[in-house]
Amino acid sequence: MSHFDNVIDIRRPVEFTIHGRTYLSRSRRQPAADLLRLAGLEPDHHELGELRVHRPRPVRFADSDIVVIHKGTRLVSLPDQPDVM
Repeated sequence: MSHFDNVIDIRRPVEFTIHGRTYLSRSRRQPAADLLRLAGLEPDHHELGELRVHRPRPVRFADSDIVVIHKGTRLVSLPDQPDVM
């Protein structure tokens, strides 16, 4: 196997889902708020979560967090939780 067999073409769009709906993006790093807007949701009322295989609950992202998108990334919106003191 050569070095070039292991290189990812970053110009190629990556496919991911938000609530089961498929999206394509050339940008593999995006703010969580932008991804919520892409799905037609208001970041002030929702948080973005990522479903991962071995975790019972989604990993939550703050609106300003940068989400790294990989092929097959599964994202969901979560109701915004009030801050608990």
